Amino acid sequence: MEIQVVSSVCQFLDYAVRGVADITTFVITFLLPSSSIYIHRLSSMSNLEKSLFQLKFTAKSLQRQAKKATKDEAAEKNKLKQALAKGNTDGARIYAQNAIRKKNEGLNLLRLSSRIDAVASRVETAVTMRSVTNSMGSVVKGMDKAMESMNLERISLVMDKFESQFADLDVQTSYMESTMSDTTAMATPQDQVDSLMQQVADEAGLEIQHGLGEAKVPAKEPTLGEATKEEDSNLAERLRALRPAT
Repeated sequence: MEIQVVSSVCQFLDYAVRGVADITTFVITFLLPSSSIYIHRLSSMSNLEKSLFQLKFTAKSLQRQAKKATKDEAAEKNKLKQALAKGNTDGARIYAQNAIRKKNEGLNLLRLSSRIDAVASRVETAVTMRSVTNSMGSVVKGMDKAMESMNLERISLVMDKFESQFADLDVQTSYMESTMSDTTAMATPQDQVDSLMQQVADEAGLEIQHGLGEAKVPAKEPTLGEATKEEDSNLAERLRALRPAT
């Protein structure tokens, strides 16, 4: 489900960057669920408002998927702890890989949701600015010749051009960011797997740690203070050995 949503959003942003005129057709075809409620609500919106609505809907959907991935990660950690308690190191390694993959999946979904939400905020600003611009246009229509010296037409054209360039820049930047983070299948490096297994073993107690002989869980390294004391002791012994006998 999340892959389809991400793919649709990337296609939507790609179409926006290319300057497709009929955004409404694309939104209805690729993004909208087959629900009369959505269709009825969107029928009363402008094209820009429809895009804003769908962006917000997609961001919330990705957030729900991220929460599900977090729950799956917790479930895999519980399975990992149970496998370690039973001495099933092979199964524990698999559960550790699953937990790390779910963690990375949830983080990627949250990143993409945040970026889509940022796009939605910019689109919402554009909707508000357009409404204000329309209101300003209706007001200036009744102004007399004293306002003609300000060249309102030129000012309006400059504002429209600025908004257009700003929107294009935001869409292109967001498209590149979302394209780079649309992958949900992440690799699980061995050091992360071993680190997670060690963490769960520490939380479960020393009894489980003693049963991980075949798992090759790294032993706890001495602290800096302990290492310093040991070095000082060795140095003192060497100094005593160098002193002449009395």
